[in-house]
Amino acid sequence: MSRCWQGLTGAAFAVVMGCYVALSPAGAYQPDEVLKDPALEARARSLSAELRCLVCQNQSIDDSDAPLARDLRLLVRERLAKGATNAEVLDYVVARYGEFVLLRPRLGWHTMLLWLSPVLILGLAVLLARRSIRGAGSAAAGAGDELSDEERKRLAAILTDAELEVREEAKAVSPGRPGAEI
Repeated sequence: MSRCWQGLTGAAFAVVMGCYVALSPAGAYQPDEVLKDPALEARARSLSAELRCLVCQNQSIDDSDAPLARDLRLLVRERLAKGATNAEVLDYVVARYGEFVLLRPRLGWHTMLLWLSPVLILGLAVLLARRSIRGAGSAAAGAGDELSDEERKRLAAILTDAELEVREEAKAVSPGRPGAEI
């Protein structure tokens, strides 16, 4: 029984530690980067989450271990400590490194294609699908609209033969019965 409890305790400890590690905020910032003012530090962390690491390119500077990301984190904290607003810090970093440094590009005339491309692609897909469906339907309907004189005569003969066969079958099923004829 004690071995069972030891195994369960060890497994429970592993699960708790795994959850702790998985749910703890991941950040590459170093203890010497942290500002003493908790409000400024919170602003710095939110700004760092909005800025792209120029080395990693798909991580924020808050998550990146690259030396350039560390320099940008220090730059953000330095600007905030000097009294700059969040917008001023972002404007400064964008002026220095370009708009690529923003993880979420700003909406402007020069980024309009970037923001509208999903809508344009979806609209084009709907247009092509509608055209394809209409084209398939009209091609099928247009194929049999006009019959030549020869085709009409053959069709009339087929229908007449079919009608005669149905009448003969009806007589065979119920001979002499009134109303059996069609």
